[in-house]
Formats: sequence, structure tokens, C-alpha cells
Amino acid sequence: MRTITGLIIALVIVAFNSCIEKTEQKPAPQPMKKKEVVYQVFTRLFGNTNTTNKPWGTIEENGVGKFADISEKALTEIKKLGVTHIWYTGVPHHAVINDYTDYGISNDDPDVVKGRAGSPYAVKDYYNVDPDLAIDPSKRLEEFKELIERTHKIGMKVVIDIVPNHVARNYEGKTNPDGVEDFGSSDDTSKEYDVNNNFYYIPGESFKVPEWQEGYKPLGGEENSLIDSKFEENPAKWTGNGSRLAQPHYNDWYETVKINYGVRPDGTKDFEELPETYREKDYKEHYEFWKNKTLPDSWIKFKDITQYWLDLGIDGFRFDMAEMVPVEFWSYLNSNIKIKNPDAFLLAEVYNPSLYRDYIQQGKMDYLYDKVELYDSIKHIMKGYGWTDHIPVVQKGMADIEHHMLHFLENHDEQRIASPDFAGNAQLGKPAMVVSATISTSPTMIYFGQEVGEPGLEDAGFGDPTRTSIFDYIGVSHHQRWVNNKKFDGGKLSDEEKNLRDFYKRLLNFTISSEALMGDYQEIHFYNKEHTEGYDHRVLSFVRWTANEKLIVLSNFDAQKNYSFNVKVPEDVIAKWELKDGEYPLSDALYGMVGPDLTVANGRGLIQVDLAPLQSYIFKLDK
Repeated sequence: MRTITGLIIALVIVAFNSCIEKTEQKPAPQPMKKKEVVYQVFTRLFGNTNTTNKPWGTIEENGVGKFADISEKALTEIKKLGVTHIWYTGVPHHAVINDYTDYGISNDDPDVVKGRAGSPYAVKDYYNVDPDLAIDPSKRLEEFKELIERTHKIGMKVVIDIVPNHVARNYEGKTNPDGVEDFGSSDDTSKEYDVNNNFYYIPGESFKVPEWQEGYKPLGGEENSLIDSKFEENPAKWTGNGSRLAQPHYNDWYETVKINYGVRPDGTKDFEELPETYREKDYKEHYEFWKNKTLPDSWIKFKDITQYWLDLGIDGFRFDMAEMVPVEFWSYLNSNIKIKNPDAFLLAEVYNPSLYRDYIQQGKMDYLYDKVELYDSIKHIMKGYGWTDHIPVVQKGMADIEHHMLHFLENHDEQRIASPDFAGNAQLGKPAMVVSATISTSPTMIYFGQEVGEPGLEDAGFGDPTRTSIFDYIGVSHHQRWVNNKKFDGGKLSDEEKNLRDFYKRLLNFTISSEALMGDYQEIHFYNKEHTEGYDHRVLSFVRWTANEKLIVLSNFDAQKNYSFNVKVPEDVIAKWELKDGEYPLSDALYGMVGPDLTVANGRGLIQVDLAPLQSYIFKLDK
């Protein structure tokens, strides 16, 4: 009897211990992922405190920002804004009009350089950084590494540009790692195309500088020994935007040459295409698909470039004009990046909505610009002729990929909100920013100076006055008032500019802390247009929620009109939120205002709202 009893006890103990072991082996619950916020810094301009702003001014006349200017204090203030990632624009060494021959860098020809400081998208050497950005150009890469370390120390991740579609006309890798061969160095230039040529050629013809139009002269007409309407390139190469002319047009991307990815001139491909089934497969399966396959040389070169930057501590990439490069290449490149760093942040510039799903699902992009759909819709509303009715339609059309569509109102390619050619008033960006930042689970991006109402009015030379110049040395006036002689404390901002920055700070910090903004979405706009007196197409409303947090977002895009109405929360939302009839207190997540209450009666919600011009509420249900 004792033996049987002992055996039973032993079995019970073993079973009990087994349960404990299984319990201990359960993974800890993961915290819910929150929204991400990208702050785009045009690195050359960020720390420049020079206010001369002479058109076509030299680096000595107009000044230039340095890596070192982006101090721990500057980074701390950016992080306080609610930023999780910094995109340092213009880091890889691109063509510039400045003499760095003492550092082993060849001079660049103004006939094939846009502006004096040069386009950051005409990369000259992918294994080094822009010498303009260094205090000591001989240690420019070390100075950038220090900036990476500072950024990580403050708690933000680093994104830089990669431009696979094209390189500078005068690409010259002076600092390639051992075993790395320059683009084009082994090309067979007697052929227009070869699968392993890095460029496309125009055999028998030499490159000719474009015929300048609209009164344009390189460097604004300044005397320069290199300005002779000539640039040695024989045979001529295709231009970056695909022009096959030996003399590209003035409006072509004449400063760049197109990269060949194994796409023949007739558009057919010299590589294996991805099966449709790979839309549903993860990056590991994509990596295995390309493993051990013979691939065009340009694929390997750009893979090696991104691996190099990952080794230096870069956390992600913004890919320029990604839709001009075959989606199969992106599958290969991005799967290799993710194998090395599964958390890498991969953002691509794609403007054709019919290609969005290809580049997300097959190209394995994390995020694409939501430019043609959401941005363009909001811009029309801000300019006074668009209707908010279009925004819910856009969101519905993007429902399956909404997380992957990064939202923005400014970047280096777009007009500043405050510029006269856009809204003419930074305050008009407030309701647009609330909607852009809260309507989906996607990341939000802002451009440096946006948060203080930078109008982009400077005449830099080559740059467009409605966009902050990316081609010349210039000082960015409103942003400089925040920089305040590198104190980075906003000491010279006006009260209006301080209040605008405070608005951005409140909004962005809320977005990165809110659980509901990673949860469900439903528009209530059309319901209110039908059922709410006084509600119209200048107002937008929607709800966001999880089990733990419920939000009602209201924005007034009208700069003149005050709206007072009883906004309705439809029965199906109330049912999903499991609310019974009664009063539910609300608070505004932006400014902490208490009330009004959400009244639920007969299964439908009602909130008495007064919306001032350009005002938004993010009502949070307090229960």
C-alpha cells in the first residue's frame, strides 16, 4: 500500500514539476507595438547659423551645417518632440562644387552638378560621406560615426538614403573597402546593354551637356574654369531618369546615370521573376529564394553597400525612386538587410498606387510614401478646394496595406506648408497633421523646420523658393530661430512659432504612446454628414480603439468658421465598444481639457462639440 501511495505521490510531483516547467517556458507577453515618428533632417542645413543667404553663395559666404552641430542637446530636443527615428538626408558623398583635392577627392564639373552644394541624390562615393559635413574632411566618416553613436545614446534610430536607380555622372569610389570594384569599371562599353554592365551605353556617341534654358547658367553665371559646356564621357551613358539621348534635356536628371539591374532595353528581364506565391512569404523565404542564384552585378554591389552601412550602425534606409528599379531586386536586397537586422526600417519612394502592393508584398518594403493618395487629398483641403469626404475613401482603399503607407505633410521634395504657393500659413497644417498622424497605424514623418512654420522663402540659386533648397548652401530662417546659435532651445522663436512647436510636440508624443492608434479604425464622417445638423465637408471625424483605449478624433479644416454640433457615434461603434446607455467622461489627449461627456442613449452616442477654426480634438474615453 505504501509503495502504491508513494508511486502516486511521485507521479503527482513529476506532473506538477512538468507543469511548472511548461509555465516557465511560456514567452513573456510582448508589449503592444506603438507608432513610429520619423524626423527628416537635411544634414547640410540643420546646424547652419549663417543668415547671409546669397543666391548661389559659396560655402564660405552662406555657411554649412556639420555633423558635429547635431549635438546631444539638439538630439535630446528632437527626441522630446516625440521622434523615434532620424532620417539624415544627404549623408553619402555626392558631387559638390568645392575643392577637396587636398583630401584625395577630385573636383566636380559644374556642368553636371545641380546647384553649388550638389544634389544629395547624385552619389559620387557610396563608401564615404559628404566632405562638406565634416569639420575635418579627412575624418569625415569618423565624424558621422560619432553622430550615429550620439543619436543611439539619446534613444533614436538612424536612417540614411540609398539611391539604387542612379549615381552621379562622375561616380568615383576613392575609399572602397578591399575587394570592392567601382560601378562601371568592368563594363563592356561597346554594348548598349549587358546583364553584368552597371550602366547602359550609347556606343559611338559622346555625352553632351544639355542646352540650358530659362536663363539658367551653372553657378549662376560665375566664372569657373570647369564651366565650358563640356563633360568627358565616351561613350555616353543613359541618364538617371531613363533618357537614352547622348545630350539629355535640361529637365532630365542630367547629373546622374541610370543603373542597369539586368533589364534589357526592351524591358524584358535577365533574371528570374518572383512567383506570385511569394507575396505571402516572409523575408527569410525571400532570402532563400535568391540564395545561390546567379544575379546581375549591380544587385551584388548595392547589397554590399547596404551591408557596409548596417555594419556602421545604420538602422534603416530611405530608398529613392524605388519604383524605377525592378521589384525582384528589392526582394533580394531587403531580405538580405532583414537577415542582418530584422528590425531595419525600410522606407521607399513609390508614387504609382498600382505598384504599392508589389513593392510591399514582393519587394518586402516596410513603408512607402502615402503621397498620391492621402497627402494629395489633404493638400487640396488645406488649399481650400478639397473636401474631407475624400479622406475616408482613401483610407478604405488602403485598408489592407494602411500600416505600410507612411504619412507626411512635408519633405525635401514637397512645398513647405507655410509657403505662399501651398497654404501660406503654418496654422493650416494643424488639423491636417492631427488627421495624418492619427488616422492609421503607419509611421508619421515631419521635415525639420515644419514644427516652427518654416516657409521656404529663401532664393538659394538652383533651389525652388517654395521648397527648402536641397542643391545650395543656405540658412533656414525659422529653423535657425529654434537653433538659437546652437543652444537648440527655441530662444528666438516668436510666441506663435513656440505654440506651433508645442502643438507638434503634444501630438507626436501622444501618437507614440497611444495603444488605440495601433488598433481599429472606423470613419464616422459620412454618418455625421447624414445625421448631424451643421456638420459638413470641412470637418472630419473618425474613431480609433483597442480594448483598453477608445478615441474620437474631430478636426476642423476651416480657417474661418466655428462649428457647434452634436457629433454622433453610430450604434455599431457603441456596440463594438460595449457601452451601455449612460454618461461617459471624455478628456482631450492634446491639451488635457476635461469633457464634454459622451452620452449613450438607445445604443447611440452623442457629444456636444464646439470646434474653433483649425481646431482638433482627440477625445479619449475615460472609463
